[in-house]
Amino acid sequence: MLSVLKHRSYRHMFLAQVVALMGTGLATVALGLLAFDLAGDQAGLVLGTALTIKMVAYVTLAPIAAAFAEQINRRTMLVLLDVVRAGVAICLPFVTEIWQIYALIFLMQAASAGFSPTFQATIPDLLPDEEEYTNALSLSRLAYDLESLLSPMLAAVLLTLVAFDTLFVGTSVGFVGSALLIVTIALPSPQPSNRRGIWDRTTRGLRIYLATPRLRGLLALCMTLSLVAAMVLVNTVVVIRGNLSLGETAVAFVLGSFGAGSMVTALLLPRVLRTIPDRPVMVFGAALMSVVALVLAAWSYLLGLTLPAVLLAWFVIGLGYSAVLTPSGRLLRRSSQPEDRPALFAAQFTLSHACWLISYPLSGWLMSAFGATPTLVVLGVGGAASLMIALVLWPSRDPDIIAHSHPDLPPDHPHLQGGHSHPYVIDDLHRHWPGHHRTLR
Repeated sequence: MLSVLKHRSYRHMFLAQVVALMGTGLATVALGLLAFDLAGDQAGLVLGTALTIKMVAYVTLAPIAAAFAEQINRRTMLVLLDVVRAGVAICLPFVTEIWQIYALIFLMQAASAGFSPTFQATIPDLLPDEEEYTNALSLSRLAYDLESLLSPMLAAVLLTLVAFDTLFVGTSVGFVGSALLIVTIALPSPQPSNRRGIWDRTTRGLRIYLATPRLRGLLALCMTLSLVAAMVLVNTVVVIRGNLSLGETAVAFVLGSFGAGSMVTALLLPRVLRTIPDRPVMVFGAALMSVVALVLAAWSYLLGLTLPAVLLAWFVIGLGYSAVLTPSGRLLRRSSQPEDRPALFAAQFTLSHACWLISYPLSGWLMSAFGATPTLVVLGVGGAASLMIALVLWPSRDPDIIAHSHPDLPPDHPHLQGGHSHPYVIDDLHRHWPGHHRTLR
């Protein structure tokens, strides 16, 4: 897996991701402490609102940012957005009112809504070989999982030396470090062959996404993933501190078991995906998550929740989580040409976070209203239903390339030069947009 780091441009991009993630992790800890400092017992409400603002920014602004990304050099765009995020982070220690938290979080997440999809769309252009790209996806997943484990530890060490608001300086340093790493390399910035209007550019990624069978299936799998994983991410502290009456250390161990499961899958996937297609791997991961949620619900109803049962369940859910999430970049890469990738990755960013925008509050409300067992049942059943929808939307026979002909085109048409096989992307746009043959089947 580490062999992919031999590519200088990708190595710098990966290191940029790592330092930015560490900065983001410090901000997560510091933001919780800042919220408590300003709001006391209402800190949970403040953080919940901030999380909602983050998701709204992701869902609404990512397609707009992708539309403008076509007109800007990718390296310039990524560096500028890192600078914006660093500037916002350095302002957070001076916050004195709760509304200021909301405003700064919106600005930071607005920049992230432009940065993350553009960053993700650049990696397949740097690594055209699918096996190397798969290794890069697994390495990225490991970086996210390690960040979730190491950032709290780093924050704990720093808090013994400095005040909590100094952690925001570390966040700013992380974003500056990311910008400095990106500015040292040249990045491809494919441009569309035809000039498009702003509405076309804003909606193109979503239209390609929703018209592509495998991506419609991916969206349904994202709903399965978000429903079950929301139980872990939202309710772990309630299960451990409330239901089991255990301490904060137990919360960290249980969340760590989820991250450990995700890491195990990320390490195994490059080898697995050499012999098994993406669809069965992702379907298995989604099924595993849903089944484990329902099994834990049955265990809770019959025998009551126990720490070992939750640890094991969260570990296995982590296995399935990474099995669904990690290969998704391969589907997006396979379903687009380079000039459309920012728009398509932005569409995935928007739609997947829309799933979380539903799952987070649903999971929290169910837990507070009905308790752990009914919540696990509802989320597990919902995840299984979404999986069934994915199986219908994403046909089992899903070729990367579809050979086709164009009897309506003259023999010397550029689309017919060099063969008739093109990436399997969408069909309805092909009928209505004959000028865009290069990106459509």
